[in-house]
Formats: sequence, structure tokens, C-alpha cells
Amino acid sequence: MNIIIAGCGKVGSTLAEQLSREGHDITVIDQKTDVVRHMADEADVRGVVGNGASYNIQKEAGIDEADLLIAVTNADEVNLLCCLIAKKAGGCKTIARVRNPVYHQEIGHIKGELGLSMVINPEFAAASEIARLLRFPSAIEINTFARGRIELLRFRVEKSSPLAGRKLKDISELTQCEALVCIVERGGKVIIPDGEMELQANDTISIVASPLNASRFFKLMGVQTNQVKNTMIIGGSKTAYYLARRLLAMKIKVKIIEKDMRHCEELCELLPQAMIIQGDGTDQGLLEEEGLRDAEGFVALTDMDEENIMLSLYAKSMSHAKKITKVNHDTYDTIIDTLDIGSLIHPKRITAESILQYVRAMQNSIGSNVETLYRLADGRAEALEFIIKESGDITGIPLQELELKSHLLICAINRKGKTILPRGQDTLMAGDSVVVITTRCGELKDIKDVLKKQETASLYSR
Repeated sequence: MNIIIAGCGKVGSTLAEQLSREGHDITVIDQKTDVVRHMADEADVRGVVGNGASYNIQKEAGIDEADLLIAVTNADEVNLLCCLIAKKAGGCKTIARVRNPVYHQEIGHIKGELGLSMVINPEFAAASEIARLLRFPSAIEINTFARGRIELLRFRVEKSSPLAGRKLKDISELTQCEALVCIVERGGKVIIPDGEMELQANDTISIVASPLNASRFFKLMGVQTNQVKNTMIIGGSKTAYYLARRLLAMKIKVKIIEKDMRHCEELCELLPQAMIIQGDGTDQGLLEEEGLRDAEGFVALTDMDEENIMLSLYAKSMSHAKKITKVNHDTYDTIIDTLDIGSLIHPKRITAESILQYVRAMQNSIGSNVETLYRLADGRAEALEFIIKESGDITGIPLQELELKSHLLICAINRKGKTILPRGQDTLMAGDSVVVITTRCGELKDIKDVLKKQETASLYSR
């Protein structure tokens, strides 16, 4: 597809790089010449210097031939104007990033009146992700497939865990529930395991299961499965506001600590059921006074990554709370992984992933059948959901007889609402939703791509 991206910040550059790798023709627009030149060199994309809300600039970028325009500049109004002009000039589909809570309340009206295909709010999306993690505190990360019928949960194996020292083939006997370990992260490596692999303490693993079986699995492992009862939030940002609303609706008590008095007053008015504390969230005495030791959830949402990391480290030392840390820069991820401070939230990455999913859905309508895609383990693995539209080379044949590529695993099938963790004798059928885990990032565009071409045949194995 021909795609124009207005705005080359973190989200825009991530989208340009990923979509270019997936074979789309990308043109980026930005007012900074050096940024455009860098993107053109690094991501193999076409660059146009100028204001994305300018009709002439869009014409130069090829709006007449574009299938999609994505507006992710720093200004909501510019993004909306970009989309309006693109809709009138080229008739293409449009996506706008909109962050202002005032606009968010009217988003249905705005989307309808401007004819937008999608509106993404990074803060709201981040809040939704955080709320999901607080609902299932044991997980580091949760992704869903088949409209929520299949979950992929990432968590760390503790020294005391019954999983430590066990081979994967023995886990089903131990747990007596349908849950499949599909990824093991160990020593900086990402492994698609077989049944003979033995789990070790401090491994980070991902399991796939139905929501019910996921809960049963964690209960049998002796880890927390119920949502938290209370949460302390540091920083009264837009994300904090959206998160508080979600948590209060879930009957979770909320306490927000914010430094700015005027902002506190606004939050008091908007969130009458929450407790708003005016004070410095980095003050250890204040945190203890406000009940950090008894907090079941702790979310660091200040504007500084370093501050959030230090806050979560302190919370780790003082309580057993589920810790969630907002970071804007990927450079800290490797270091943070060694600190064991719970879940990381990247609002910009979440935004990019949401937009990428929409693009793939568009592509799906013109030939590809990737329904959902998540990048896992810092981009070193992918989880893809395919819809099998019709019978073909891959259907009706036992999985153990299919010549599948290496470094991938067909780990779940949703068939008419029923979740199946496939064994070698199972077959794929038309209408199935199929989840595939792979470290062959960017290679799979169609369910048929799981098959070997000229490689030596091998049997499918769990």
C-alpha cells in the first residue's frame, strides 16, 4: 500500500520503519529537514519537508495515489487538519493521533464528522493496558487474540515456582489445564522451546491459554490472579486521569499523588471518588505516610523515565505491590529487565502497535490474512493471528505432517469460539483463527508462510 506519515517523532519513525520492512511504499512528512533526511536514509522511505496540513505538501507527497494517511505530529489540531485535507484531496483512509481529553470525550462526533478511519489516544491506550495488568497482577505483559478468547501472558519464573527445574512436557501433567509455554527468554536469548526444555528460575516465559485456563494456571502456580484492591499512582498526567477512571469503574480504590496544586484541583473535580494528594511523589516519607507498604498496585507516571524507574525500585523495596513503570525511551529496556521492577509501559510503542494492527487489517481486505500482530521480547519475536478464509494447502492435514519452518510454533486455534492448544494430530480448518509465535520477524504475511519452501522437512512438535 501507499502510505503517507505526517510527523516523524518516535511514533512516526517507528511506523515508517516497520511498515517499510513489511513492503509498503512509505512517504514521510516533517518540517525538520534533518529528521526527514535521516528517515529517508535509515528506513528506505521517501521524504518531504514541510507542513503535513498543507494541501500542496500533501500533493507533493502523493496524496492522489495514497491508500492511507497517518497523522502523528505533536499537535492534535494539526493531525485532524491533515486528515481532513487528505480526505478531501485524495479520498484515502485516515488515522489521527488525538491526545486532548476534551477531544477524547467527543471523539465519536469528531471521527464521524471528519470521516476518520481511526483515532488513537496514546494516554488512553496506555491506561487501558495498565488497567489490564492490574486486573491480572502476576503478568508482566498481556496480549489478546480472537477477540479476547485467547490470551498471551508473559511472566517471570521465581525461584520458589513449581515450574523451576521442570521440563515443558511435564507441565500439563502438573497443572492439569490447557496452557502452553510458547516463548522462553533466558540470558538475552529468545527461544521457541520444545517439550524437552527445562525451565530455570529467572526465566521469563510466555504462555498461551484461554482466560479461564490462564487464571487456573496461575492459581496452581501459587501466584496472584485476582485484581488489585487499591492502587497508588504517582503523577497526575492524562494517563493517570484515564487510568483512574478505568480503575474506579473496576471498584479499585485510587490514590493519585501530584505536585502541582492547580492540577490537583482539576483532578479532584474530575475524579471525585479518587483520593488526590498534593505533594512530591519522590518524597519517600510522603509515600510511606500515604500507605505505600499496603498498596497492591503502584504506577509511576511522571514525565521523567529516570524518576519512574527509581520510584518503582523504591516501591519494590517497600511493598509487594504490582509495579508498573511508564518509560518513553527504549534505551532503558535492557537495564530495566535486570532490575525486576514489574511491567513497563511504552505509550508511544502502544500507539504504533495499534496503528500497525489497523494497517494490517486494511491489508487483510486486499489479500493478506494477518488479523493481529504483537511484537514480543523487545521486538525479537512476533505473535501473529491469522484467519483461514478457505481450504487450501495448509488445511485438513495433521500438523505433524506439515513441513513447518523452523523457529515458529502454531500455539493456539480458535474454532467457533472454542480454544484449542494443538497437538501433532490436530488439523487446521477454514474459518479457524490461528495464533503463531515466531522469531522470524517480518517474514509471515499469510498463513501459508509457515510452510517450508526448500528447507528440510521436520515434524511439528509441542
